Amino acid sequence: MKLYADRPARLALQVLADALAVLWIVLWIKAALALHDAVAAAGASGTMLADAGDAVDRHMGDAADAARQVPLAGDSLASPLTSVGEAGASLGDAGRSLQESIASSAVLLGLLTAFLPIVVVLGTWLPARLRWIRQASTARSAGALKGRAGERVLALRALASARPARLAAVHDDPVEAWRTDDAEAVRALAGLELRRLGLRPRRT
Repeated sequence: MKLYADRPARLALQVLADALAVLWIVLWIKAALALHDAVAAAGASGTMLADAGDAVDRHMGDAADAARQVPLAGDSLASPLTSVGEAGASLGDAGRSLQESIASSAVLLGLLTAFLPIVVVLGTWLPARLRWIRQASTARSAGALKGRAGERVLALRALASARPARLAAVHDDPVEAWRTDDAEAVRALAGLELRRLGLRPRRT
């Protein structure tokens, strides 16, 4: 597999593009984590509500149990304490619900923050990068064929991929030159394909 070009200019551009793509992804992941932490920190209010409600429920429950021990008026004294305890329990449930909602929102916002920018860069940079790797690897494999077969395969690829102006600069009729195996034209066409990909001819 050929990952990078041989020619310095094309190699520098590829390395720069890869570095920028990775940096872009890392920065957005960090931004998503920071947003998640900021939103999740707001969940502390839900924790405080839940703790306060649970404390009220617990203390009023203990007070109601103690009030029930009072002869004759125990139930009457315990009733309002029980009501306050139930209100505390509702407050605790509301705090826990708020905490869960904030936690879910933090995860969702973090994922959306990272997902969209990363999809954009992967949808533009990655396909082009993979396409070049595939073409360069195929060209390198073709160039390794024995004899002049490698040159002929590369020349044929140039006929399919190079601009007409570049082909015309090689030969007035490049297709006929390839068909008749014009050695000089075939070599020039093969070189054209390698230059298009930023590759150098394989040393023999």
